[in-house]
Amino acid sequence: MSKITKIHTDNAPAAVGPYSQAIAAGGVLYTSGQIALDPATGEIVGDDIKAQAEQVMKNLAAVLAEAGTSQENVIKTTCFLKDMGDFGAFNEVYGAFFTEKPARSCVAVKTLPKDVLCEVEVIAVL
Repeated sequence: MSKITKIHTDNAPAAVGPYSQAIAAGGVLYTSGQIALDPATGEIVGDDIKAQAEQVMKNLAAVLAEAGTSQENVIKTTCFLKDMGDFGAFNEVYGAFFTEKPARSCVAVKTLPKDVLCEVEVIAVL
């Protein structure tokens, strides 16, 4: 049986419910979805998709770093957008962060926590 390790960093928003920022098991990291929260203030960063996506990527980078990995080792992402009309602008930020082009799903959803414009979760190799 593989050891399960909860990952937490103060450099990403704290979990506000019964979940962890990420779980490492069997050499793989599974993150919870990250939204555009500033970890220091708990406030939403930005009011457009690019600004929010940039904060999401910073939060993911912090969780990945705490686990000892990085975006180069991400093998799968799941992206949630409030409005598929933001797809192109979101992709600009996403593509600059995920240069290794992991597998991805991207869907539009009715609402997201705190009414943000995007949320992203990842699976990465440790």
